[in-house]
Amino acid sequence: MSENRFFKKKGSYKIKELFENIEVNDNIMVNNINNLLDAEKDEITFLDSSIYSENAKKTKASFCITNNKLKSFLPNSCTPIVVKNVLFETAKVAKKFYPDSDIDYPDIHLLPSDKFNFKDVKFGNNVCIGNNVKIGQNSTIGNNTIIEHDVVIGSNCIIGSQVNIKNSMIGENVVIQDGCNIGLKGFGFIPFKEKNFKFPHIGKVIINDDVEIASSCTIDRGSIDDTVVGKNTYIDNQVHIAHNVKIGKNCMIAGQVGFAGSSIIGDNVSIGGQAGISGHLKIGNNVKIGGGSGVVKDVEDNSIVMGYPAVPLKEFLKDKK
Repeated sequence: MSENRFFKKKGSYKIKELFENIEVNDNIMVNNINNLLDAEKDEITFLDSSIYSENAKKTKASFCITNNKLKSFLPNSCTPIVVKNVLFETAKVAKKFYPDSDIDYPDIHLLPSDKFNFKDVKFGNNVCIGNNVKIGQNSTIGNNTIIEHDVVIGSNCIIGSQVNIKNSMIGENVVIQDGCNIGLKGFGFIPFKEKNFKFPHIGKVIINDDVEIASSCTIDRGSIDDTVVGKNTYIDNQVHIAHNVKIGKNCMIAGQVGFAGSSIIGDNVSIGGQAGISGHLKIGNNVKIGGGSGVVKDVEDNSIVMGYPAVPLKEFLKDKK
């Protein structure tokens, strides 16, 4: 997760201040929480699945929240904080650093677009803009659209009507059609006694150049990472992209496809309508996924899959005979 311009970090903490009822005999200061690959020295990260063992081996973090089974994947430079429930403890630490990240508070400092002096930007009626928003030249913003604080939109973009954008960095030549919601909090809860604990979402959405997003799509911001849409990708109507998903370049995604959190989609991938991609999967480059498929495991490069659960196309057709 790159530099956070959207959420205000609340100080640094001694490592022992971050954990209640856990013995941590160290006064080292921790400056932030981050994902395994982006964490720096004096930051804390987390490891809750062997899926990320290779990332764990490369982490530069000083501390990692994990369990006894996974701690061996960490380098010697990273001290494991062994807990029973990794995600619960990670959520508590993230909330301590970023207290306002578990709820989408409305931006109460929005102003009408005519209060700003954007160069060569066209606005429809009732557009509201937050503080420190940047919009590039020759962009058009449709009626009743809300762009909250610190959002960046590049040049030559078309943003439709009734679009909500927050916690997002948008490249050049991007089209976002009517009714989209970009950068809101994702779905993340940790069951805890009689009340679910909300997992903070401190990441953002990054939409690269030349992307087109059709109407009524939802793209959630990352939790402790970013959600990314690659260059020259086309997304059809009513697609949902959950937190931390990374979609590669030149992808074609048909209507009503759903991506669960933290899956990685390669370049040049085509996905048919109403397909579902489970969480924490890796879909390779040049993959084709048939409409209505349910993908529940990784898919290798250059594969064509279909069905529920999705299987290679030849196998799917053989079963239909």
